[in-house]
Amino acid sequence: MVNSEETKAKAGPAAKAGPAPKPRGRPRSFDRETALEKAILAFWEHGYEATSVADLTRVMDIGAPSLYAAFGDKASLFDEAVRVYTARYASFADRALAEEPTARAVVARTLREAAAMYTDPGHPHGCLVAHAAINCTTPEVADSLRDRRNATIAAFESRIRADIATGALPPGTDAAALARHSGAIVTGMSQQARDGASRAELEALAEIAMAIWPRT
Repeated sequence: MVNSEETKAKAGPAAKAGPAPKPRGRPRSFDRETALEKAILAFWEHGYEATSVADLTRVMDIGAPSLYAAFGDKASLFDEAVRVYTARYASFADRALAEEPTARAVVARTLREAAAMYTDPGHPHGCLVAHAAINCTTPEVADSLRDRRNATIAAFESRIRADIATGALPPGTDAAALARHSGAIVTGMSQQARDGASRAELEALAEIAMAIWPRT
């Protein structure tokens, strides 16, 4: 009978050591906020429909499984991107509504700040919400974007009606039409910025838009 201890000794160290364990797979880590900002810029530049999941994983530098695990599907990622975009870049209308004393001042400030933000060289030009709606064939996304635009118009109309009630605007003022005109100017400025209009050109447009407002 062969002595097992002698056999191990003769075989040397190689016999004692088993095969090296294989490294276990580990999902690639990434900074969620950085990845989300890259997604915002991609949607802002190209719109919703034209930005594919493959485009997103490329610019965000993550795999599709990581994207889905962290953000859900493309529509869910877009919804979060729009919410962060609104808070980070496009809150100027909300600030004006909260801080300005009259509807005229609200809209004038909104247009001025839109001219600045829409032409800022630090990010894509125009408005993400307006641009993403172009050629959007996904109903839930299109509906959400429309609701956001209509909410701004409704807020303008509410302030205009309040000014009519206090006498800051004439009693015959068409609040709905004036609010919709203001919304149309904001959306039009976005497209003009994407077409190359400068901040000064958009500010001049804003001045003309405000010149039609009725006065008491």
